[in-house]
Amino acid sequence: MATMFEIDKKTADYAAMHQVLRDRMMELEDEVCKVRKKLLPGIRRAASNTAEMKAELIGMIDGSREHFDAPKTRIFHGVKIGLQKGKGKLTWDDDELVVKLIKKHFPEESWDVLIKTTEKPRKDGLNGLDVKDLRRVGVTADETGVQVVVKPTDSEIDKLVNALLKETEEPEAA
Repeated sequence: MATMFEIDKKTADYAAMHQVLRDRMMELEDEVCKVRKKLLPGIRRAASNTAEMKAELIGMIDGSREHFDAPKTRIFHGVKIGLQKGKGKLTWDDDELVVKLIKKHFPEESWDVLIKTTEKPRKDGLNGLDVKDLRRVGVTADETGVQVVVKPTDSEIDKLVNALLKETEEPEAA
């Protein structure tokens, strides 16, 4: 059995190593920000130039429709160009009304194709139930006893660190 002095020492070692990890993650984030700041203006210019060229190309194709009677589309330089039937845009004001009308006018076997149904348990809600109620609805609550905890207080950097640690721990668990 370890003494409290040994546990205190190990905790200090852990905290120091965790700080090294945080510092390195912060350094990585700083470098990513520098690279982003350096490259983002060029990316924005390229995006703007690409949009302009696309608009010009659309205008050229629109003004030369006779070239696209047959075939309606062609591929040049890995880019598909030409004419196609528009897909249109579907809009509605009230989801519930549309669902109600679909159910009224279409057979039940077509509902799953026309209506998106997403029913699934919500962990945040279930966390508020006691173990007895969880069992009644078929949910198992694992690791509910007294547990050892080693968890630094979270900050944005700590969340990145935790994600990185989780990534490195998963291959070991497999």
